[in-house]
Amino acid sequence: MTTDDDKKFLMSFLRTVKVISDKKYQGRIWIRGEGPEVDDFDETVCFFFDDVEEIIEKFRQYGLTKSQYQMLRKFRDKFEDFVDNREHYLPEDFIDTLWWQEIIDLAKNLLKAFSYQEAL
Repeated sequence: MTTDDDKKFLMSFLRTVKVISDKKYQGRIWIRGEGPEVDDFDETVCFFFDDVEEIIEKFRQYGLTKSQYQMLRKFRDKFEDFVDNREHYLPEDFIDTLWWQEIIDLAKNLLKAFSYQEAL
């Protein structure tokens, strides 16, 4: 049974995925630092990987469907590959690459699978 704390944890995690899916936010915050939010790529990576394994390991507890679980694993693997093997370390150097666009698209699809619609 999914508790309110589980739902809050999952929503917090999905907000991190939303950041990964939103190129305009990335340009405004990660690159130009215009705020009002304070965030950067490394912080987003840390938030994502701090939480994703918990959700994958306990996916039933978090109420994930089999499809959501599979999509989350696929996204985690692709994002991990990007983080570990990217040629450029600064967002301004990778934000317009095809590889990053693939990550954005996968994040958007994951959010759709969770019916997540919160705006940044």
